[in-house]
Amino acid sequence: MARIAGLELPKEKRVEIGLAYVYGVGRPLAIKICRETGVELGIRIKDLTDGDVSKINNYITQNLKVEGDLRREVQGHIRRLIDIGAYRGLRHRRNLPTRGQRTKTNARTRRGRRKTVGSARVEKPAASADKK
Repeated sequence: MARIAGLELPKEKRVEIGLAYVYGVGRPLAIKICRETGVELGIRIKDLTDGDVSKINNYITQNLKVEGDLRREVQGHIRRLIDIGAYRGLRHRRNLPTRGQRTKTNARTRRGRRKTVGSARVEKPAASADKK
């Protein structure tokens, strides 16, 4: 079992793809980690030796901020924006896009499912008998 950065990686994936499952590690950084630690790129995670796993783990803990620490830091940045009342903080608080995207259409990912607002039917007044 390859447990890297407190995360169980999928066994059948190649190393550079499996490392991208760690929060804060993308594909280019995963390739860089493999090159720095001397691990082959095409090898599957299940075929890694314990030495390879420990080398990757050591590299990540010494040089990178990943998973819980990184999530806490990002949440702290967002919390600071909200507290100081910045525009981006207000957008975060209202759960709207923060980087200038339009919201009249699209923005469904950020705003959630559509909430259909029913129209109140206005009944037409009956033809009055007063008219002659």
